Amino acid sequence: MTSTTRGPMPIALPLLAALTWSLLPLLWQLLTSLRTPEALVLQGPAAWLQGWTLANYRQVLQGNPPFWRYLFNSSLVGAASTGLTLLLAIPAAYGLQRQRPALRGGISLLLLAAAMFPYVLLFLALLELARALGWGNQLLALALPYAGLSLPLAVLLLRAAFADLPTELEDAARLEGLNLWQRLHRVLLPLLAPAIASTAILVFLFSWNEYPIALTWISRNDLLTLPVAMARIAGSSVYAVPYGAFAAATVLGGLPLLALVLVFQRQIVSGLTQGAVKG
Repeated sequence: MTSTTRGPMPIALPLLAALTWSLLPLLWQLLTSLRTPEALVLQGPAAWLQGWTLANYRQVLQGNPPFWRYLFNSSLVGAASTGLTLLLAIPAAYGLQRQRPALRGGISLLLLAAAMFPYVLLFLALLELARALGWGNQLLALALPYAGLSLPLAVLLLRAAFADLPTELEDAARLEGLNLWQRLHRVLLPLLAPAIASTAILVFLFSWNEYPIALTWISRNDLLTLPVAMARIAGSSVYAVPYGAFAAATVLGGLPLLALVLVFQRQIVSGLTQGAVKG
């Protein structure tokens, strides 16, 4: 009898296919950003030997206002909304986890319904609220609806992280004389750092990519967030779509997110897999 051993090939092929499927659109955007408009319509092998340019990046970076201004606006709003969301979500998740099971389950269902609710249906209500309170063209005011929309999901994620911690840890800290704030600050939150990091990334990504609220609340050109500014680049010409400039803007706009994920990749993976293995 002969025995056959399975090598890594059966696993490597699906992994390679998934990686190609995921990275191909990004690679296509990068190549498009480096081509002239004429080269984008050329066909055949000879088309790849000509038409390479950095003019699309110069067009985006030398705009008025410069492209970095949009990056700064989105980063500022994202950081503010993320900080506000975590400031509210962490104590709310702790309090929810310490409730009776029946009450905890009911509140969790309500939070899940709120997280699944399509926020575009609140668009007109939020617009009227901005008009009544004078929040138009106030960049940091965007952090308030962003935090409110992100809060239900953040509370659910952090509540699950609190549930994974053994209650004996907090009981031991209470016997040592630590109050609630000291228990959170010294014992619980350091253990929840991966979950907090992954939640923060999700909240930041939502605020970074949000479009309808930013479109209607902000009209000043120097206060636009990145999605609104990129949409204006795409629609800047009536007779031709500037594919190269739009692709360059998407590449530049994705670099901060790529750097953020690379810096916190260990915390993100740990936070997403926390509680997946019990033993």
